Amino acid sequence: MKHIVVLTGAGMSAESGIKTFRDADGLWEGHDVMEVASPQGFEANPELVLEFYNQRRRQLFEVKPNAAHNALANLESEYKVTIITQNVDDLHERAGSSTVVHLHGELLKARSTFDENDVVEWKTDLVLGDLCNKGHQMRPHIVWFGEAVPMIEKAIAICETADILLIIGTSMQVYPAASLMHYVTPNTPTYYIDPKPNLDSSKHVTVIAEPATTGIKKWIELLSK
Repeated sequence: MKHIVVLTGAGMSAESGIKTFRDADGLWEGHDVMEVASPQGFEANPELVLEFYNQRRRQLFEVKPNAAHNALANLESEYKVTIITQNVDDLHERAGSSTVVHLHGELLKARSTFDENDVVEWKTDLVLGDLCNKGHQMRPHIVWFGEAVPMIEKAIAICETADILLIIGTSMQVYPAASLMHYVTPNTPTYYIDPKPNLDSSKHVTVIAEPATTGIKKWIELLSK
Protein backbone atom coordinates (compact mmCIF):
# COMPACT_ATOMS: atom_id res chain seq x y z
CA MET A 1 0.00 0.00 0.00
CA LYS A 2 1.25 3.46 -0.85
CA HIS A 3 1.57 5.77 2.14
CA ILE A 4 -0.28 9.09 1.81
CA VAL A 5 0.72 11.64 4.43
CA VAL A 6 -1.76 14.49 4.83
CA LEU A 7 -0.98 17.83 6.50
CA THR A 8 -4.14 19.73 7.44
CA GLY A 9 -4.78 23.19 8.84
CA ALA A 10 -7.69 25.46 9.71
CA GLY A 11 -9.06 25.44 6.17
CA MET A 12 -9.78 21.73 6.53
CA SER A 13 -12.42 22.37 9.19
CA ALA A 14 -13.64 25.79 8.03
CA GLU A 15 -16.38 24.27 5.87
CA SER A 16 -17.70 22.38 8.89
CA GLY A 17 -18.37 25.76 10.49
CA ILE A 18 -15.34 25.92 12.77
CA LYS A 19 -14.04 29.43 12.68
CA THR A 20 -10.42 29.94 11.89
CA PHE A 21 -9.20 31.55 15.11
CA ARG A 22 -7.30 34.42 13.59
CA ASP A 23 -9.36 37.20 12.02
CA ALA A 24 -8.11 39.58 9.32
CA ASP A 25 -6.96 42.02 12.00
CA GLY A 26 -4.94 39.29 13.71
CA LEU A 27 -7.32 38.96 16.67
CA TRP A 28 -8.74 35.68 17.93
CA GLU A 29 -12.43 36.20 18.71
CA GLY A 30 -11.62 39.81 19.62
CA HIS A 31 -8.61 38.91 21.77
CA ASP A 32 -4.95 39.48 21.18
CA VAL A 33 -3.50 36.06 20.48
CA MET A 34 -1.05 36.31 23.36
CA GLU A 35 -3.92 36.90 25.80
CA VAL A 36 -5.58 33.56 25.07
CA ALA A 37 -2.88 31.35 23.58
CA SER A 38 0.31 31.80 25.58
CA PRO A 39 1.58 30.69 29.01
CA GLN A 40 1.88 34.37 29.93
CA GLY A 41 -1.76 34.99 29.04
CA PHE A 42 -2.87 32.04 31.14
CA GLU A 43 -0.84 33.23 34.10
CA ALA A 44 -2.24 36.75 33.81
CA ASN A 45 -5.90 35.82 33.35
CA PRO A 46 -6.59 32.09 33.60
CA GLU A 47 -10.39 32.55 33.70
CA LEU A 48 -10.35 34.37 30.34
CA VAL A 49 -8.21 31.67 28.74
CA LEU A 50 -10.29 28.80 30.12
CA GLU A 51 -13.52 30.42 28.91
CA PHE A 52 -12.02 31.06 25.47
CA TYR A 53 -11.37 27.34 25.05
CA ASN A 54 -14.69 26.42 26.67
CA GLN A 55 -16.40 28.34 23.86
CA ARG A 56 -14.29 26.52 21.25
CA ARG A 57 -15.10 23.17 22.86
CA ARG A 58 -18.86 23.89 22.97
CA GLN A 59 -18.79 24.88 19.32
CA LEU A 60 -17.08 21.61 18.42
CA PHE A 61 -20.14 19.66 19.58
CA GLU A 62 -22.33 21.66 17.19
CA VAL A 63 -20.44 20.79 14.01
CA LYS A 64 -19.70 17.61 12.08
CA PRO A 65 -17.06 16.39 9.63
CA ASN A 66 -17.37 17.72 6.09
CA ALA A 67 -16.97 15.94 2.76
CA ALA A 68 -13.19 16.48 2.81
CA HIS A 69 -12.81 14.75 6.19
CA ASN A 70 -14.95 11.88 4.93
CA ALA A 71 -12.98 11.57 1.70
CA LEU A 72 -9.70 11.20 3.61
CA ALA A 73 -11.22 8.51 5.83
CA ASN A 74 -12.50 6.63 2.78
CA LEU A 75 -8.99 6.58 1.26
CA GLU A 76 -7.94 4.05 3.89
CA SER A 77 -9.58 1.28 1.85
CA GLU A 78 -6.86 1.68 -0.79
CA TYR A 79 -3.95 3.45 0.90
CA LYS A 80 -2.12 3.75 4.16
CA VAL A 81 -3.14 7.23 5.30
CA THR A 82 -1.55 9.23 8.11
CA ILE A 83 -2.97 12.63 8.98
CA ILE A 84 -0.83 15.26 10.69
CA THR A 85 -3.07 18.14 11.69
CA GLN A 86 -2.59 21.58 13.17
CA ASN A 87 -6.26 21.50 14.14
CA VAL A 88 -7.33 20.87 17.73
CA ASP A 89 -10.77 19.52 16.78
CA ASP A 90 -11.64 15.81 16.48
CA LEU A 91 -13.33 15.94 13.06
CA HIS A 92 -10.78 13.66 11.38
CA GLU A 93 -11.43 11.01 14.02
CA ARG A 94 -15.19 11.42 13.82
CA ALA A 95 -15.03 10.97 10.05
CA GLY A 96 -13.28 7.63 10.59
CA SER A 97 -9.59 8.35 10.01
CA SER A 98 -7.62 5.86 12.09
CA THR A 99 -4.19 7.53 12.35
CA VAL A 100 -4.24 11.21 13.33
CA VAL A 101 -1.35 13.14 14.87
CA HIS A 102 -2.32 16.44 16.52
CA LEU A 103 0.61 18.86 16.42
CA HIS A 104 -1.06 21.61 18.43
CA GLY A 105 -3.00 19.58 20.98
CA GLU A 106 -6.65 18.60 21.32
CA LEU A 107 -9.67 20.54 22.54
CA LEU A 108 -11.26 17.45 24.06
CA LYS A 109 -8.35 16.85 26.40
CA ALA A 110 -6.95 18.69 29.41
CA ARG A 111 -3.65 18.42 31.19
CA SER A 112 -2.09 19.26 34.51
CA THR A 113 -0.22 22.54 34.88
CA PHE A 114 2.24 20.57 37.04
CA ASP A 115 2.88 17.58 34.75
CA GLU A 116 2.46 18.05 30.99
CA ASN A 117 2.27 14.27 30.58
CA ASP A 118 -0.79 14.04 32.85
CA VAL A 119 -3.37 14.30 30.06
CA VAL A 120 -7.04 13.29 30.38
CA GLU A 121 -10.15 13.30 28.21
CA TRP A 122 -12.21 16.45 28.83
CA LYS A 123 -15.56 17.17 27.16
CA THR A 124 -17.15 19.69 29.54
CA ASP A 125 -16.22 23.23 30.55
CA LEU A 126 -12.85 23.57 32.25
CA VAL A 127 -12.84 26.05 35.15
CA LEU A 128 -10.62 27.31 37.94
CA GLY A 129 -10.69 24.66 40.66
CA ASP A 130 -10.54 21.70 38.29
CA LEU A 131 -7.45 19.96 39.63
CA CYS A 132 -5.25 17.03 38.64
CA ASN A 133 -4.73 14.09 41.02
CA LYS A 134 -1.84 15.94 42.65
CA GLY A 135 -3.89 19.05 43.33
CA HIS A 136 -2.71 21.31 40.51
CA GLN A 137 -4.94 23.33 38.17
CA MET A 138 -5.86 21.69 34.87
CA ARG A 139 -5.38 23.59 31.60
CA PRO A 140 -6.38 23.01 27.97
CA HIS A 141 -4.25 20.39 26.22
CA ILE A 142 -3.22 22.95 23.62
CA VAL A 143 0.24 23.94 22.42
CA TRP A 144 0.40 27.67 23.04
CA PHE A 145 2.70 30.21 21.42
CA GLY A 146 6.16 29.95 22.91
CA GLU A 147 5.72 26.31 23.91
CA ALA A 148 7.47 23.32 22.38
CA VAL A 149 5.60 21.15 19.87
CA PRO A 150 6.11 17.71 21.38
CA MET A 151 4.74 15.76 18.40
CA ILE A 152 6.98 17.42 15.80
CA GLU A 153 9.69 14.71 15.83
CA LYS A 154 7.07 12.01 15.30
CA ALA A 155 5.57 14.07 12.46
CA ILE A 156 8.97 14.46 10.80
CA ALA A 157 9.56 10.70 10.95
CA ILE A 158 6.14 10.11 9.33
CA CYS A 159 6.84 12.57 6.52
CA GLU A 160 10.09 10.79 5.75
CA THR A 161 8.05 7.68 4.86
CA ALA A 162 5.54 9.40 2.55
CA ASP A 163 4.95 8.14 -0.99
CA ILE A 164 2.55 11.04 -1.58
CA LEU A 165 2.20 14.28 0.39
CA LEU A 166 -1.14 16.12 0.51
CA ILE A 167 -1.43 19.54 2.17
CA ILE A 168 -4.91 20.95 2.84
CA GLY A 169 -6.09 24.28 4.21
CA THR A 170 -2.96 25.66 5.78
CA SER A 171 -1.12 28.91 5.12
CA MET A 172 2.25 27.14 5.28
CA GLN A 173 3.39 30.01 7.50
CA VAL A 174 3.06 28.51 10.99
CA TYR A 175 6.29 26.88 12.10
CA PRO A 176 7.42 24.25 12.80
CA ALA A 177 4.40 22.71 11.03
CA ALA A 178 5.19 24.50 7.75
CA SER A 179 8.62 22.90 7.63
CA LEU A 180 7.24 19.35 7.46
CA MET A 181 6.90 19.33 3.68
CA HIS A 182 10.68 19.55 3.44
CA TYR A 183 11.13 16.18 5.16
CA VAL A 184 9.59 14.06 2.41
CA THR A 185 12.14 12.38 0.18
CA PRO A 186 13.09 14.30 -2.97
CA ASN A 187 10.71 13.90 -5.91
CA THR A 188 7.78 12.86 -3.69
CA PRO A 189 4.56 13.98 -5.45
CA THR A 190 3.13 16.83 -3.38
CA TYR A 191 -0.34 18.36 -3.69
CA TYR A 192 -1.48 21.59 -2.03
CA ILE A 193 -5.18 22.38 -1.69
CA ASP A 194 -6.03 25.88 -0.46
CA PRO A 195 -8.25 28.69 -1.82
CA LYS A 196 -5.41 31.17 -1.26
CA PRO A 197 -2.29 29.05 -1.76
CA ASN A 198 1.06 30.32 -0.54
CA LEU A 199 2.98 27.86 -2.70
CA ASP A 200 3.46 27.82 -6.46
CA SER A 201 3.15 24.77 -8.64
CA SER A 202 6.49 23.25 -9.60
CA LYS A 203 7.86 20.00 -10.96
CA HIS A 204 6.82 18.00 -7.90
CA VAL A 205 4.17 20.31 -6.37
CA THR A 206 0.66 20.53 -7.79
CA VAL A 207 -1.45 23.41 -6.46
CA ILE A 208 -5.25 23.16 -6.41
CA ALA A 209 -6.54 26.63 -5.51
CA GLU A 210 -9.88 25.59 -4.01
CA PRO A 211 -11.50 24.97 -0.63
CA ALA A 212 -10.98 21.56 0.94
CA THR A 213 -14.24 19.90 -0.12
CA THR A 214 -14.01 20.71 -3.82
CA GLY A 215 -10.23 20.57 -3.98
CA ILE A 216 -10.09 17.06 -2.61
CA LYS A 217 -12.46 15.84 -5.34
CA LYS A 218 -10.10 17.18 -7.99
CA TRP A 219 -7.14 15.66 -6.20
CA ILE A 220 -8.74 12.22 -6.04
CA GLU A 221 -9.35 12.46 -9.80
CA LEU A 222 -5.65 13.20 -10.31
CA LEU A 223 -4.72 10.36 -7.99
CA SER A 224 -6.74 7.83 -9.94
CA LYS A 225 -5.21 8.73 -13.30
